[in-house]
Amino acid sequence: MTANGTPPAGGTVKLGDRAISRVGFGAMQLERLSDDRGAAIDLLRRARELGADHVDTAQFYGNGFANEAIRDAFTPEDGVVVISKVGADPDPGQPRPLRPAQRPEQLRASVEDNLDSLGLEQIPVVNLRRLDTQPGLAAEGDQVVDLDDQLAVMTALRDEGKIGAIGLSAVTPDVLRRALPAGIVCVQNLYCLLARDDEEMLRLCTEEGIAWMPFFPLGSGFPGAPKVVEDPDVIAVAEAIGRTPAQVGLAWLLHHAPNVALIPGTANAAHLEANQAVGEIELDPAAMARLDAVRTRSFNVLPG
Repeated sequence: MTANGTPPAGGTVKLGDRAISRVGFGAMQLERLSDDRGAAIDLLRRARELGADHVDTAQFYGNGFANEAIRDAFTPEDGVVVISKVGADPDPGQPRPLRPAQRPEQLRASVEDNLDSLGLEQIPVVNLRRLDTQPGLAAEGDQVVDLDDQLAVMTALRDEGKIGAIGLSAVTPDVLRRALPAGIVCVQNLYCLLARDDEEMLRLCTEEGIAWMPFFPLGSGFPGAPKVVEDPDVIAVAEAIGRTPAQVGLAWLLHHAPNVALIPGTANAAHLEANQAVGEIELDPAAMARLDAVRTRSFNVLPG
């Protein structure tokens, strides 16, 4: 529901035993507002007014800044489902400001850090960020940890009431299949119009009733990565329907599968308005066929 009680544009998606709006908010870019905490809080509240009832975050987003802004922006009455993640920790001052934290004791410590910065007694959903796929961090040495050991601590945290449900991030279909008995409610992998290597994963999630929450939904997460908004077919469809290329790229995801829940991030109020309007966009069969035929690209790059 929107903040005024009306149904969200685009409908809802099942997230475990909850129904969430199909367009939420990703908090990663809030770090850009770290020198204006009030602006970050205002942006989060505006997202809720526009219908976003779930927010994706992590302790390593701005070394706790995103979590603290979420804590100050929302009350329980706002009905916002917080979805955090563990598997990496902040590493401020380094060229890459996060480091792997895959060991069970690190996962538990990360959950505790998230609880503290969010000001919550329970985080509704916590994603286990594995390091099985690119782009992103790579596990080496003692950071190469068996999935069963990680799921054991995640389910223990759920049994203790510190997390409500378990999701996965940056995983392969085989890892998801192994994890299904633990009760997985969502998967976050890199996926967009230009990067569709995970169709098998998406089909598996659809079959299992698992929410699919693609990160970098416009493909521009890393320098040099292909950008959906620069594709000529996306631009042509956008011009034809009077929308922006970014809106078309996001709308394609919603039309592509019924269990997609978007978590687009921004630190800009105008971009927020445009993102939250995506649920209203209709793409006719001709537009979808043209977008479906867009050539996919390689995203096998590492952040600098």
